[in-house]
Amino acid sequence: MSTATNALAALRDVFGYPAFRGAQAEIIDHVSRGGDALVLMPTGGGKSLCYQIPALLRPGCAVVVSPLIALMQDQVDALTQLGVKAACLNSTLDWREAQAVEQAIFNGTLDLVYIAPERLLLDRTLAMLDALNEAGKLALFAIDEAHCVSQWGHDFRPEYLQLCALHERYPDVPRIALTATADQATRSEILIRLGLSEARVFLSSFDRPNIRYTVVEKDNAKKQLLGFLAGRKGQAGIVYCLSRKKVEETAEWLSAQGYPALPYHAGLPAAERAANQRRFLREEGLIMCATIAFGMGIDKPDVRFVAHLDLPKSIEAYYQETGRAGRDGEPSEAWMAYGMQDVALQHARIAESGAGEGQKILESQRLTALLAYCEAPRCRRQVLLDYFGEEREACGNCDVCSEPPELWDGTLAAQKALSAIFRTGMRFGVSHLTDVLRGKTSDKVKQWNHDKLPTFGVGSDLDDHGWKSVFRQLAAAGLVHVDMAEHGALQLTEAARRVLKGEQKVELRRPAKRKSPQPRASIVYSDLAPADEALFQLLRSWRSDTAKEQAVPAYVILHDKTLRELAEVRPVSHGLLAGITGMGSAKIEHYGEELLALIRDAG
Repeated sequence: MSTATNALAALRDVFGYPAFRGAQAEIIDHVSRGGDALVLMPTGGGKSLCYQIPALLRPGCAVVVSPLIALMQDQVDALTQLGVKAACLNSTLDWREAQAVEQAIFNGTLDLVYIAPERLLLDRTLAMLDALNEAGKLALFAIDEAHCVSQWGHDFRPEYLQLCALHERYPDVPRIALTATADQATRSEILIRLGLSEARVFLSSFDRPNIRYTVVEKDNAKKQLLGFLAGRKGQAGIVYCLSRKKVEETAEWLSAQGYPALPYHAGLPAAERAANQRRFLREEGLIMCATIAFGMGIDKPDVRFVAHLDLPKSIEAYYQETGRAGRDGEPSEAWMAYGMQDVALQHARIAESGAGEGQKILESQRLTALLAYCEAPRCRRQVLLDYFGEEREACGNCDVCSEPPELWDGTLAAQKALSAIFRTGMRFGVSHLTDVLRGKTSDKVKQWNHDKLPTFGVGSDLDDHGWKSVFRQLAAAGLVHVDMAEHGALQLTEAARRVLKGEQKVELRRPAKRKSPQPRASIVYSDLAPADEALFQLLRSWRSDTAKEQAVPAYVILHDKTLRELAEVRPVSHGLLAGITGMGSAKIEHYGEELLALIRDAG
C-alpha cells in the first residue's frame, strides 16, 4: 500500500475526516518519506495532522517540541480519545510519571511524545533520544510554534535557538517546523536558525474567511466593548489588553456586567494562571481577559470572538491573536478599538526596548503597517493578506465592505495639520494641536503663545473628532511620527515635505459617525431546523457531562461541527456514524451506542 493510501486510511479511520485539505496530503507524504518541511498554515487549518499522521506511518515514536506545557495534557487527551498512543514529558510530571513515559517510549508503545524545548535539551533526554535513534525508533521531530525561534518576534523563546542541534545530532530523522504566522523575514530566520536550509516550504493561504474583522475609533472603550458583546452571552471569547492592571479591571468589570470573565497575565501566581487557563479551556461561555502572555497555541475550537481594547504591536501579532477565534470554521469576530494614545504607547515600548537601532526601525515599520490597516479605506482582509504577500478580492465580511467609508480630498486639511506640528516645534500631542487648529484658547495654548501662530484657528471646519481622525491617518500614511521621548509629540517625517509643498495629494476617509451601540438579539450561528437544533443542544449537554466525568475539555470529546452534523443527519447505525465528520473508529467504539440512543430517543 502506498504512503498516500496509508495516510488517507489513517485520516478516515483515526481522525474521522473524509479528505485532506489544501496541501496536507503533499506535506504528509513528503515528511512520511523522510523529508524536512517548514509549514505555514493559518490557525484552524489542520497543521497538527501534518505531523500526527506521519508519526503513525513512520516506525517508532515522534517527538513534538512545544512551548505550551499548560496545553500538552489536553493535546494528549485529544489524541487518546482517537485511539492514538500519546504522552507528554514536562515539568508537571513527578519523577515516577516521567520514568513511566520514558519507559513507554523505549518499549515502543507510544506514537507521539510532547516535550518542552528546555526538557528536550537536557543531557538525560538527549541520551534517551540517542538510544532511540540507534534502535531505529525515532520517527520524526515536529517543532511546533516555530516562530518562537525569531529573536525579534513577539513569542521569542531562547531555548528554540538550540534546536538546530537536532539536525546535527540526528541528520537522518525528518523534521517538520510549523507556525500559523510569519512574514518573509521571520520565515528566513526560521530556516536559518533551525538548520532547515534543505527543507521544503509549504505556504498556505493566510485567509480565515470565517472571521469578520471590525475596527472602531476608541471612544469610551468599555462602553464600546459592551455594545459589541450585546447578544453574545454564553459565547467563549478573548479580550486583549496592553497592561496587567487593565486586564484585571476589565475581567472584574465584565463579570459585573453579566459576562463571566477571568484574568490572565504573567504577573499572576503560576497556579492561578494555570487554573484560569484550564477553566477557559474546559468550561463553556467564559471570556478570558489577557495580555499577549495568553493564547499561543490555544486549541479551543469554539472561541467565537477576539476583542482588542488596545492596539497590538504589529500585523503579525494582530493576525495571530485574532486567529484564535473560530478554529472550528464557524462564523467568528475580530473586533478592535484603538486611538492615537495606543500608537504612542507602542512607540514608547519600541524606544525603551534593548533592541538595536535596525530592529527598532523594523518594529516601527510593522507598527505603521498595523496603523495603516486600521485606517485603510479598503477591505480589511485585502490589506491584511496583502501584508503577507497575498492578493484577493474584497471579502464582503468586514466593516469596511459592509459600510464603505466616504473618501474626501484631505490635502488642505493635511497641510494645515502638518503646518501646526511644524510651527509648534514638533513637541506637542494631538489634543494641543487640535486646540491650536480649532482656535481654542486653552491655558496651554496661551502659555506657549500658540494663539499668535498663523495656523491658530485655521481648522474650524472640522471638530475635535475630525482632527483626531486626520492625525491618525497622517500617522498611518507615514507622514507623521509619534515620539514618546517627547510625551507623545507628533513630528514630521521626510515624506511630509512633498505634501506641505503641494506636490502630493492626500485622500482621507471621513471619520465614522458615532453611534450608540444598539442592543440586539442573541446571535445564533446555527441554521438547523427547530427539531434538529433541539437535538443539537441535547448532544451538547451529553458532551458536557461526558467531558466532566473524564476531566477533559468538551471539544476533546467531539467538536460542535460533529454534533451539528449528527443532529442534522441522524445516523441510525455504526456504519452511518463513520460517515460523520470527526467520528473516527475509536470514537465510534467509545460513544457510538450512547449517541445512537440519544438520536433514536429524540425521534
